[in-house]
Amino acid sequence: MKKHNLLAFILLGTVIISCNSDKKATENLFSFDSSQFKEQYKPLESLSLALKNPENKKIDSIVYYINDKKIGTAKGNNKMDFAFADQKLGYQNIKALVYFEGENSEITSRVELVSDVEPKILKYTIVNTYPHDLKAYTQGLEFYRDTLIESTGNGTGNGTGLKGISSLRKTDYKTGKVYKIEELPESVFGEGCTVLNNKVFQITWQNGEGYVYNADTFKKEKTFTYFKKMEGWGLSNDGENLIMSDGSEKIYFVNPADFKEVDYINVYTSNSKIKAVNEMEWIDGKIYANIYTMDAIAIINPKNGAVEAVVNLADLKTKVTQHPDVDVLNGIAYNPKTKTIFVTGKNWDKMFEIKITE
Repeated sequence: MKKHNLLAFILLGTVIISCNSDKKATENLFSFDSSQFKEQYKPLESLSLALKNPENKKIDSIVYYINDKKIGTAKGNNKMDFAFADQKLGYQNIKALVYFEGENSEITSRVELVSDVEPKILKYTIVNTYPHDLKAYTQGLEFYRDTLIESTGNGTGNGTGLKGISSLRKTDYKTGKVYKIEELPESVFGEGCTVLNNKVFQITWQNGEGYVYNADTFKKEKTFTYFKKMEGWGLSNDGENLIMSDGSEKIYFVNPADFKEVDYINVYTSNSKIKAVNEMEWIDGKIYANIYTMDAIAIINPKNGAVEAVVNLADLKTKVTQHPDVDVLNGIAYNPKTKTIFVTGKNWDKMFEIKITE
């Protein structure tokens, strides 16, 4: 019995090796004509698709895919042009399924689609300066009626070098007084928060889960898990879906009812992707985002991920009390009543009300 099993295993292995070799042989017959490719494209450009066929195999047809979506079929080895106009920014994975002489072969490649928008550099003026808890390692900031909702992480505070406790807070923004606080367990690092349909949503950094609270009482009503293995960074909403970042260039739109992914965008400038998208705020149909370690706000088109403008707020950090634990700008809250934006940072003792202008 053992001999038979061993023989079967050897024969099976031979068949597998043979099949894999045949597959590899067909894959090496064709390649994309890379002379037709550029490394980067803009949305108004087109990609010219054609294959190299050095052994002059008789090609019946080629089915082309972009990001696993079929875009068309070419007869023989005829060239096909693909317009990028409606594509998301980011890497475009190209696949060709070649049918030839009763066989087929699959080949892949990719190019990068970047923004065609040159970001505007915007200015700001300080309207007011308010006190802010120096121990608050700010991760999320948002107005709910006249109250400021703030989510904090386990950052250091007050020069002690000791970790604090993550929390969800209600704050009187004029005095900086925290009048309601919900602390998280030490094992949980709090990240962004947002208010939608009278519920506060709060995410965590590496725990793979988030929480839903009653916006008035802060009573926790639900714990939800992320739709995939990822870190939680920033959180906002567009009035319908949650908007979530994970520390990369991606921003996800998430259904608040079942916490499943609805859509995503990649954040890009005219020459590169922008990683480390952090705290976010939805303002007048745009996503305003902190970029971690950069004391600036990027204003992002939510439809395609293009950075349309940048506000350099580096000077604000010089206006707060300097101490060993003072950290980066993080926290954007829009007050619709005053039409002004409130910004602060991690372990900053001040919060600034600003107006942004061209």
